[in-house]
Amino acid sequence: MPRYPLLYQINTRAHLTNLSRALGRPATLDDLPDSELDRLAILGFNWLYLLGVWQIGPQSRQVARQHPGLQAEYRRALPDVTEEDICGSCFAIASYTVSEELGGNAAILRLRERGRQRGLRVMLDFVPNHTGLDHPWVQEHPEYYLWASEEELQSQPHSYIRIANSPKPLILAHGRDPYFDGWTDTLQLDYANPDLQMAMGKELLSIAGLCDGVRCDMAMLVLPEVFQRTWGLTAQHFWPEAIARVRRRYPDFNFMAEVYWDMETNLQGQGFDYCYDKRLYDYLLAGEALLAKRHFTAPLPHQEKLAHFLENHDEKRAAAEFSPAQHRAAAVLTYTAPGLRFFHEGQLQGWRIKLPVQLCRGPEQPTDPGLAVFYERLMALLRLPALRDGHWQLLEPQPFSPREDTWQKVIAIGWDLLPNESSTRRQRVLVVVNFAPTFGRCHLHLPWNDLARQSWHLNDHFSGEVLQYDGDDLAGQGLYLELPPWDFNGYIIEAAPKAKGRG
Repeated sequence: MPRYPLLYQINTRAHLTNLSRALGRPATLDDLPDSELDRLAILGFNWLYLLGVWQIGPQSRQVARQHPGLQAEYRRALPDVTEEDICGSCFAIASYTVSEELGGNAAILRLRERGRQRGLRVMLDFVPNHTGLDHPWVQEHPEYYLWASEEELQSQPHSYIRIANSPKPLILAHGRDPYFDGWTDTLQLDYANPDLQMAMGKELLSIAGLCDGVRCDMAMLVLPEVFQRTWGLTAQHFWPEAIARVRRRYPDFNFMAEVYWDMETNLQGQGFDYCYDKRLYDYLLAGEALLAKRHFTAPLPHQEKLAHFLENHDEKRAAAEFSPAQHRAAAVLTYTAPGLRFFHEGQLQGWRIKLPVQLCRGPEQPTDPGLAVFYERLMALLRLPALRDGHWQLLEPQPFSPREDTWQKVIAIGWDLLPNESSTRRQRVLVVVNFAPTFGRCHLHLPWNDLARQSWHLNDHFSGEVLQYDGDDLAGQGLYLELPPWDFNGYIIEAAPKAKGRG
């Protein structure tokens, strides 16, 4: 596994629905072709994140089919949507066993083995905050959930639910975060109950036997301070012991946290390998070059535990949210940062329609040829050993002229890898992005002290342009850069061949 791996997420149910049409029969995980796994490995991916493999019960599915607020969202994504297309939210889980429609636990184990043969690890979901309405614990262990009163149900009907077929009157809370009404297809777990924490730890250990890592949904909601703010109850920490228990049995198991509200450092400290980098995404979407640059000044041990993305199943499609030029510039900054590089199915093709997680069929989406070519080049850059295992550093552009400030929105990054088992020679890469709708000009001093007394080629990976510089000039004056709006370069820096003398 490289120091900075690449992850590819697919919507499993929608993906297999499309495959079923091609096969003319219901497809399972066993039908994911080896050629598709080969393609992902060749592109450079190290993780395959399968969204939505767990069982969803009929009650949670019915809520999804009847929810008035979701109907318009379904139709926007899939104009010919039918009831059969609405499978229910993949985060309203009835059981942490792989759906039999997808092939069951045996199929995920076979897929994990096929992935490992290609250097691909498998990641699945873990939803700590809540279960679906159909979970067996509702009848077997109602004490694992948060109970409510009749008065609370009457005053907040979107946050609580009366449980039918219960031996005694039972009103439970829907899962939620502190800022919104409840998710009406879920039930809130009570993290103030030590028995619930123990039971969830066992679920997590069971999941770890089926895959190589988990994405933990809304991982910050079970932190004691957040649980207290949401529910007014005191809970003990869950993550440190739960993660340690898994790692005692599976030392190489990985944890990725979906986390917001600037709580990434907190969860990194509790054992997570990676945490969502939502801040960088928000800065890039807003065109905030200065804030993005400041974001990159965080200590490297913090940054390399971040998961960088431009889209996922929660965010809108990057091709729809960003202009084409800003999209490319944002992608270069996002994926040449240190950390885990998180890509979403269809992103490399420029898909524009976001599929609600309640649907198990998606629309056919055309490929954007220009974006496809761009991503092909970007993926090739990310396969370079320097960007997978090298040393990253943020560089400091300098003003070209005291009368202008366009240099401030130029972001420059250096990657350096000394010769080792993955590279027989030193590899240096300079990434420069003008993250602005105006021209940017700057001087840039390179961080390498061995440039003098030879010539250098700067090969732009994206444009194919090759620049030649005298090493004494590079070491002294540095580079002068002038970039059009949203432009970028990925220079591979190599010593120019020495001219042969006459015999």
